[in-house]
Amino acid sequence: LSKGRTSMRYFEGKVAAITGAGSGIGQQLAMLLAQHGCHLALSDVNLTGLEKTQAMIQQHVHITLHVVDVAKRQEVEDWAKEVIKHHHKVNFIFNNAGVALGSTVEGMSYEELEWIMNINFWGVVYGTKTFLPLIEQSGGGHVVNISSVFGLTAQPSQAGYNASKFAVRGFTEALRQELDIQQNGVSALCVHPGGIRTNIANAARMNKNLASLGIDVEDSTRSFNDFLRYSPAKAADEILQAVIKNKRRVLIGNDARALDALQRLMPSAYQRVMQMASQIRQRLK
Repeated sequence: LSKGRTSMRYFEGKVAAITGAGSGIGQQLAMLLAQHGCHLALSDVNLTGLEKTQAMIQQHVHITLHVVDVAKRQEVEDWAKEVIKHHHKVNFIFNNAGVALGSTVEGMSYEELEWIMNINFWGVVYGTKTFLPLIEQSGGGHVVNISSVFGLTAQPSQAGYNASKFAVRGFTEALRQELDIQQNGVSALCVHPGGIRTNIANAARMNKNLASLGIDVEDSTRSFNDFLRYSPAKAADEILQAVIKNKRRVLIGNDARALDALQRLMPSAYQRVMQMASQIRQRLK
């Protein structure tokens, strides 16, 4: 894949599969891709959200909707078969679906950790492994996996989320190297969004055990929402630009760039900065 691509015409006439397309970044990716003539296979656990996304798209592109729980491998594989059946090819998979969990390590149940890993990590694995050979057969394209700024730095109360997003990062970076060696026409991009204005905070599972860190659950949800300021439409545009330029990773938002720089400057000491920042926020409430 050439690093010189700069035109959104790259997406014209191609087919993109997107998970979590019923809201947030997934929804905005669908809308932007449609504007540039890309056909869409959209999935989400929420059919109403998918139908809303479809209604927001004015362009005449082929759109299919599928209710898919990415934590279930069979559902992802069945969806892929439907994508090929209805679109005859697929050039991009955007593994975007994700959830959040606030909990201490000690207080987090094994079931909660399995829940977040099944969606955030295994969902990416299923999407990647299922669609990768189909993308290759279709003549090439991209695997785009959404990690997080929390895949760059760890935070108190976010061990489960950190674990899932660090895993996505490692998985995708290894995949990208393999694809570069194989030169099979498929590439991979790891995305690290900062605070994107989505519904993830309101849908997050927040445990009362956060009180042991001096964190009030309701205040934490409000603070999380305050952190989510970056436009999902701008995030979608930056992701597609990164695909066009064949980047290895993209940092979305000034907060993501700042935390990435902090971790580079202070590979282990950044943890103390995060700890102090968390404690200061709690004292100021």
